[in-house]
Formats: sequence, structure tokens, C-alpha cells
Amino acid sequence: MNRTPILFLNVLVIAACGLVYELLAGTVASYVLGDSVTQFSLIIGLYLSALGVGAWLSRFLDRDLAARFVDVELAVALIGGLSAPMLFLGFARLEWFRLFLFLVVFAIGVLVGLELPILMRLLREHLDFKELVSRVLTFDYAGSLFAAVLFPMFLVPRLGLVRTSIVFGLLNAAVGLYGTWLLRPLLRGVTVLRVRAAVVILILVIALLRADTLTTLAEDELYADDIVYSTSSPYQRILVTNNAAGFQLFLNGNLQFSSADEYRYHEALVHPAMSTAGSPRRVLILGGGDGLALREVLKYRSVEQVTLVDLDPKMTTLSSKFAPLRALNHNSFRDRRVHVVNEDAMVWIERVRDTFDVAIVDFPDPSSFSLGKLYSTRFYRLLRARLAPEGAISVQCTSPLYARQAYWCIIRTLEAAGFAVRPYQTTVPSFGVWGFALASPRAFQAPVSVGVSTRFLDVPTLASMFVFPRDMSPVPVEINRLDNQMLVRYYEDEWRKWS
Repeated sequence: MNRTPILFLNVLVIAACGLVYELLAGTVASYVLGDSVTQFSLIIGLYLSALGVGAWLSRFLDRDLAARFVDVELAVALIGGLSAPMLFLGFARLEWFRLFLFLVVFAIGVLVGLELPILMRLLREHLDFKELVSRVLTFDYAGSLFAAVLFPMFLVPRLGLVRTSIVFGLLNAAVGLYGTWLLRPLLRGVTVLRVRAAVVILILVIALLRADTLTTLAEDELYADDIVYSTSSPYQRILVTNNAAGFQLFLNGNLQFSSADEYRYHEALVHPAMSTAGSPRRVLILGGGDGLALREVLKYRSVEQVTLVDLDPKMTTLSSKFAPLRALNHNSFRDRRVHVVNEDAMVWIERVRDTFDVAIVDFPDPSSFSLGKLYSTRFYRLLRARLAPEGAISVQCTSPLYARQAYWCIIRTLEAAGFAVRPYQTTVPSFGVWGFALASPRAFQAPVSVGVSTRFLDVPTLASMFVFPRDMSPVPVEINRLDNQMLVRYYEDEWRKWS
């Protein structure tokens, strides 16, 4: 039998599996450690260097190459297939998690680095060197492309991280098991190899059947309260916990709000801008896919249309999936005045030509460069062009107490984009002291009252929010630009002190 075509197919599968394990490690690290650019850079660099180590070690394998190939496949299947649950559990339980993460990535990289050199040596009897190298590399790169496309578009949103790692572990194990038939003439002790393969497959099948339990076990270790809802999208992990005080929403492990005190945050975010704009008719909400800022906006009778732009459709449909959120946001997405757009805010605002009286900017904190662009001079200038001359915007700006430089960087960036800005802050028990910015294309005075019913804001409270104590007063900072996102660096450096 001509084994060559099937061995080349194995190259494609091996490459796909190797890249998926690398992406899984980077994604898990980003979820639990933040700063996706740093995590992916370190993991990609370590993984590639480990591939080199594996390729170098392959030179010491001279005998029983077919058996060694099967052994390597089974080792990759076991370590790679269980990598996601191991990393989640490791983060919750190990003080030396970073070292554990790097060891897992390095081990997978070394094993994957062994695979191709062994396979090429098995194929060299059938092809000349030039043909062998070109075909192996072609299938290797094709497998990597296949995995890179499949990972964000299907695997993470449909299977989740734990199931994805186990499924690709099974693929590696299947390659190893089939190798005991494909390479039968070159093998000794084939029965032992098949038993090993069967044991590995059995472990992974059990893990796949218990994937929900593994995911729950891992996430239960990360969260203090009971998890009542969870899902994954191409953009983030969405999770809701519940305790005696109410429920809490987390995105990629970061708390977004607690139902017990979210009204403080959302009233502070929305009403200063709405009051500054007078009688706003057209309102833009950027982010805010939970519908809580939208709830506050819809209190104003003057509002005729609200456009809410949130990247993730799973976030904007969460209230239909999770009834307590629907009750908390007063079923705001069902209001006929509301139009939802699921698109990247930067892309959308560059294309749209509508004008708005108020813009409420409720993005997550600038913990990565993909989020940092939404706090840049470029973005704020685009937003200013979409604002009516007498309009106003409010922006959530992280904590001026815990991340003082990051907060004032956002303020100075808004000013550099042509806004008149009035910084303000308030206390939200779940977050501590939290900062905002009220801005307009024109000079303006801070509002003195709110014209709708509120639970938290009143005249004295509103006035006090625009007063900053000495430990939150301005500090020298650089402007956050699209090509040099100083804000993300400030944010990571400052919040790291509190983690």
C-alpha cells in the first residue's frame, strides 16, 4: 500500500493540532492574566523556540522511528488535549501559575517539534529531498491556516476552550492509533502501542463526556459565587454568578457589574451627559450590551431614537437568555426606539454619517490594545464628528484612585481630540472609586440637576462628583494615540499593583 498520501494528511492534522494548542494557551492566559498582546507574544515565542528544541532532539532518534512517531502523537494528544482544563485549574490552585503555563506550552512545543522531522525521515524513502520538503511544508502551512480560521470562527464559540483542546487531543490520538496500521511493516511491539493509544483515547473520551464538569470545576475555582449562566462567543467568555446580594456579570474573568449596585455606575455614566445636552432626541450608546445604560437613557421622554453598538451579539441577546438581566434592564431592548448594531465600534463610526445629541461610551477597561484603540485620539475625533454642536458625551474611564495615570490619560486624550472635558468620579461598592468624563465640542458648565427619577443621583451628589481629592488629582501623562497606546501601558502597570 502507498502510505505517502495518508502520511501527508497526517502532516496537515498535526499542524492544525499544534497551532490550536498554541492558540488555546494564549487565549487562556489572556482570560486569566489579561494583556492579550503580552500573553500571546510570550507564548508564541516560547512555542516556536520549543519547536526548534524538538526538531534538534529528533536527531538523537535513530531506531524504531515509526514507534517513536506513535509515542510522540500519543504524548501530544494527552498533554495538548488536556491543556485547557489543566491551565484553568492551575491558575486557580497554583501560586506559580506562569511557570506552569510556560512548562505546558514548552512541552507541547517540543513534542510537536519532534513530529515533522520523524515523519519526514519516514517519508524520505518514497520522495526525493526537494519534493519531500516542499510537500511537507505545504501541508504544514495549510494545516496551520485551517486551524487559525477555524479557532475563532467555530471552535471557541461552538465548543468552548475545554472541548476544543480535548477534540484536538483526540485527533492526535487518532493519528497515533492509525499509525500502528499505516506503519505496521516498520513497527515492533504493535500490540503495546495500540493498548497505549486505546488508553489515551479512553481518557480523552471520558474527558470529552465530562467536559461540562471540567469547565465548571475550573470556573468554580476562579469565582467565589455560584455560576448560573455561561457561554462563549468569538470575542469573549460571558459568565454570570449569583449570591445573596444579586448576580454579577463577568467578561473574560473581569467583573462588569453587580446587580446590587450597578445603578450607581449607570446613573453616573448616563445622566450627566443627558442633562448637559438639554432635551436629547438621538442617543448613541457604544458598548453597554447589558442594556443597563440603555435603561437609564430611555427614562427621557425627549428621546426618539437610541442606537446601541456592541461588538458581540451574544452580549446584546443575553437578556433574552437570562431573565434576571431582562428584569434588571426593564426589558429595554424591546423598546421600539432602540436599534442594535453588532459591529466593531471603530469600523462602524468611520462609516456612519448620522448625528447624535448624546453619546454614552461604556467600553470595558483598556486592558488590551484592541480595547485601547477605542480610547485613542483617532476614535474620539471620529466620535466628535458624529456629535451635534450642542451635544455631550460621557465615557467610563477606569478608577482615578487605582489607575490614576490611566484615568488622566483618557481625560487628556479627549482634550487632544478637541473636546471640552469635565472629569468626575463616584463610588461603586463593587469597584471602589470609579472615574468618568463628561465632554462636549463646546465649552459648557457641569450639570446641576437630573430631570428624571434616580435611585442614587441628587443635586448634592451630582455636584460632589466633579470634586477630586488630592490623591486623585491630575498627574502628567502622555496622549493615547492609535499608533502608540500609552494608555494600555499605564493601565497594566497600575492595576498590576492591586492584583
